[in-house]
Formats: sequence, structure tokens, C-alpha cells
Amino acid sequence: MSSPRSNVRWLTLGLIITLIVINYIDRSAVSYTVEPLTEAFGITKSQYGLISSAFSIGYMVFAFLAGPLVDRYGARRTLLVGVALWSVVTALTPVAGSFAGLFLARIVLGAGEGPGFPAATRTVSRWLPQSERGTALAMIGGVAVAGSLLIGGPVVTQLIAGLGWRGMFWFLAALGLLWFAAAWALLKNTPEEHPKVSEAERAHIAAGQREEERTSRGRVEWRPVLTNRNLWIIAIGYFAWGFIFWGFMYWLPDYLSTAYDLGVTDVGMFAIAPWAAGIVGALIGGVLTDRVYQRTGSPRTRLTIMGVALLLSGAALIPIFTAPSLTVSVVFISLGVGIGFVTGGIWWVAAIDAAPSQPGLAAGFADAAFASSGIVAPSAMGYIVTTTDSFSSGFVLMTGLAVIGALALLVLPRRTRPADQPLSRAPDPESTRVS
Repeated sequence: MSSPRSNVRWLTLGLIITLIVINYIDRSAVSYTVEPLTEAFGITKSQYGLISSAFSIGYMVFAFLAGPLVDRYGARRTLLVGVALWSVVTALTPVAGSFAGLFLARIVLGAGEGPGFPAATRTVSRWLPQSERGTALAMIGGVAVAGSLLIGGPVVTQLIAGLGWRGMFWFLAALGLLWFAAAWALLKNTPEEHPKVSEAERAHIAAGQREEERTSRGRVEWRPVLTNRNLWIIAIGYFAWGFIFWGFMYWLPDYLSTAYDLGVTDVGMFAIAPWAAGIVGALIGGVLTDRVYQRTGSPRTRLTIMGVALLLSGAALIPIFTAPSLTVSVVFISLGVGIGFVTGGIWWVAAIDAAPSQPGLAAGFADAAFASSGIVAPSAMGYIVTTTDSFSSGFVLMTGLAVIGALALLVLPRRTRPADQPLSRAPDPESTRVS
């Protein structure tokens, strides 16, 4: 009698989702300590702006560099090193002592958090069959991200109220080390390495994997990734969505405050809506991409879903600069962010499709494009607001980039045939790759 199928893959997914939530709360915590940081270390607001950008610089560089490390050494080891590094840096932030110290700390924090999504992507590709990846990566790249932004403010402010701003950083550092201990005991690179995975679960996972995913031994090959047409298209689309995401993440509170003369409490209430919509959008995107893939077996459908969602996300912003009011702004920003988050986890599924033998490197490539928009968007929006004394041109730019990204995803990808092949047959390279 065969053993029942275990569900260790969902425990593994839970560890990764928890990591991403801690990751995003950790990186955004500094934005709630502007006043005490500037007072304690004698830095100006402009220097604080540079400190904020320092994280994205470190993150962009090391998200890309982490890809080969993840593919070569496995997700487990890379994540453990990254979490240990960022936890230590978080603990040292309150005692950095100067602008230079804080700037360096934020770069190193970005470096430590950079491997998160490349490692998460490789973990999903090794632990889940293709038919379950859309929902899983939507939980990681969409729900966990939007959810952490939704709860991050209340969590961090309550920690500051109870422990002080320095104590808040130390608590978050301890939280990271707690995850380190749990992952040390429970996280494995593949189902074959985990003693609690049943034969039935291993067979279920293997039946939905590609040959490259089951036989890859971690050799890093740069040329197939850097010349991968669809991966470049994914990067263009992800930059466009990233510009919208980072633009609202950094500027939404100021927009609501200055454009509609809202107080801090009201801004906080209205700013929740887009991230709540993001959770809903991410869940819809995950379920949709899995169902469409199960029906068609075509990786191309994932790019189509992302292209349509990005186009609708950009279109949703048009009423904000054509007929602005508080109600219009909150409703349509929430709609734009919510629809944009439909793509939240599909970027990573598409990266696996594009380079199944090197998912970490592919994910790092895509993540670097997203991180680069995190450098460009805040500065571009700030320049627009300063020179025009209005946010309207910034929203126009968001819409324009969304259209460009959507057209790239809908028009430019190479056509492929359905990807699934029975395990008893050697896979056809032309039908198992989106490249």
C-alpha cells in the first residue's frame, strides 16, 4: 500500500512567505524613524534621502549577483547567509553613528536582502510542480509584499511606542535570527533532501517539473540567460510595474497630504487601500495563471496575463490626472495598484519558464530590473514634483511606462508550443523552454 502524500512543500512555501514579510518590514522600518535618526546622527533630510536610495543600490547589485550563487550553492545556504547578514546590520543601524555609517549599513542591508527572491524562485521551481507555481509565487511576490506594506506601519509604530526606535531595530533583528533558526532546521534545497517528504509527494512534484529542473546540477551559464529574449522582455515589463510600485510606495502619503490637505491619521487610513487591493490582485493573478496554464500548457499565457494586467493598471491611473479628486484618486490608485499586483508572482513563474535550468540567475536578472526602478522612480517623481509643483506628470509617466511594458509582453515574446511532456519521453527543447 502506497504511503499518503505529505505536504512538506507547503511548509517550505510558508517559510519563504514569512521570510519575505520580515524582509519588507525590515527594509521599510527606517522610514518611520526619520526624525530620531536625523536628530541622533546630525544628518539632513537630503542626506536621509540618499540613505533611502542606498538600499536599492545594494539590493539591485546583489539581487543580480545572488542568482549564480543560488544556482550554484542552493537556496538554503544563500538565504541563511543573507538573513544572518541583514539581521546583524539591522541590529547595528541604531549605533551607526553618522551619515557614512548609515549609508553603508543600508547598502549592506540591501545586499543581504538581495538573494531573497532569486532564492525563493529556485525553491519554488524545485519544490512545486508547474501547475501550483502561479498561486505559490503570487503568495510570495504579491500577497507577502502587499501584506507586509499593509501591516508594516502599524507593527513598526507599535514597536517604536513600546521599545523605542532603537529597540524596534533590535526586535526586527531578533526576528530575522529566529527565522534563521527555523530555516536551519526545516528548509532544504530539494524534496529529496527532506526526510519528511513522502514518495507520493516526491512523485507529485517530479511529474510537474521539466527535465532541466530535475537534472540541473547548478552549473552557471551566463550566455543563455543574457541572450534570452523573453527574459529581457520580462525585465522591461517588471521595470514598468516597479516604477508604479515604488512611485506609490515612496510618494503616495505625500501626494495625499499635499494635494488634499490631509492630516497624518487620514493619510494613513487612505494609504492602506492600495495595498489591500494589492493582496486581492495578487491572489487573483496566482489562481488565474495556474488555471490558464492547466488548460493550455503554454508558458506564453503567463506573459499575456502580465501584459494585459500592466496595460489595465496604467489605464486605471488616467482619471487621476484628468479629473482628480480625493475619491477618484484613492479609488483609481487602488484599482491601478490592485491590477498591477495581478502580476506580482507571475514575474517569477515567467523567469523560471525562460531559464528553467538556472531559475536563480533568471530571477536575479528580473529582480535587478525591478530594483533599478526603485532607484529611478523616487528620484524621477521627486524631480517632477519639484519642477512642476504637481504629481500629474508623474502619473502620466507611470501610464506611459505601463503601456510600453505591456506592449513588450504582448507583442515581442517568441511563440512556443505547450511545455509539458510526459516523464517517459525525452523533452523537446523547443517545447520546454520560453527563450
